[in-house]
Amino acid sequence: MVRVIKPGFYSTIQDLGRLGHQDYGVPISGAMDRYSSRFANALLNNKPEDAVLEITMTGPTLEFFTATYICITGADMSPKLNEASIRMNTVFGVKPNDLLVFGRSKTGFRTYLGVSGGFQTDIRLNSRSMFKSITDSVKIEANQMLPIHSSKIEFTQTNSTLKFKTEIFNTNRLQVFKGPEYNLLNPIQQERLFEPFTVSGSNNRMGYQLEEQVKNELPSILTSPVMPGTVQLTPSGNLIVLMRDGQTTGGYPRVLQLKETAINSLAQAYKGKLLQFELIN
Repeated sequence: MVRVIKPGFYSTIQDLGRLGHQDYGVPISGAMDRYSSRFANALLNNKPEDAVLEITMTGPTLEFFTATYICITGADMSPKLNEASIRMNTVFGVKPNDLLVFGRSKTGFRTYLGVSGGFQTDIRLNSRSMFKSITDSVKIEANQMLPIHSSKIEFTQTNSTLKFKTEIFNTNRLQVFKGPEYNLLNPIQQERLFEPFTVSGSNNRMGYQLEEQVKNELPSILTSPVMPGTVQLTPSGNLIVLMRDGQTTGGYPRVLQLKETAINSLAQAYKGKLLQFELIN
């Protein structure tokens, strides 16, 4: 077990999501930055779909009651194990009564904590991902106990690491495909889509809104399927990029669709960051 002493700003259990239920209006959910989530599981020799703890903006304080191995990827939130700083993207053994603490993010916006075998919270609709009305909790809370498997720890520490692609934080370009309604835009509107945009403060697991506007005279469309990475153009001219907890249908024109790697990068973007869409075939 792992006891949550402090939950941090917004920390949730996530895996690769809840596939196959979109027909019933259930979002996919899952790790916002799948690259970092998979990276933690790969280093731990877990399955790619094993559940991790997704930590947003500020980190939690956790006490381990079970011996296990851990790995921390994604944004660097200055993790400390028993008051000693530990490296990102490296496997460490922890034992009962060990204390893991995080600070504020130095790079990126979301951190991922993996444990051997993944977190063992309840499975709902084939996923452990926390989501309102599906799971008992929307996020972890103080004094909550998070179940994990016990591991026999060999305390011969290794210094081996895999190379983490830091461009996920550094890039300002998000690769996109044309959306179904892209060709309804006039040439001026299309050109505007590929000028810089600023991430607004209205961003969460459901979607990211961009500050600058695109003049929009298009009518609303019939409610149509959308997915993570769909870029919608609202009647007011704002662009909203749907993320992992986004709705499954929408009535706004779908002008662009983010590539999977671009969704991971956007998940690490913070308020005020400048971004630019880059069209690919």
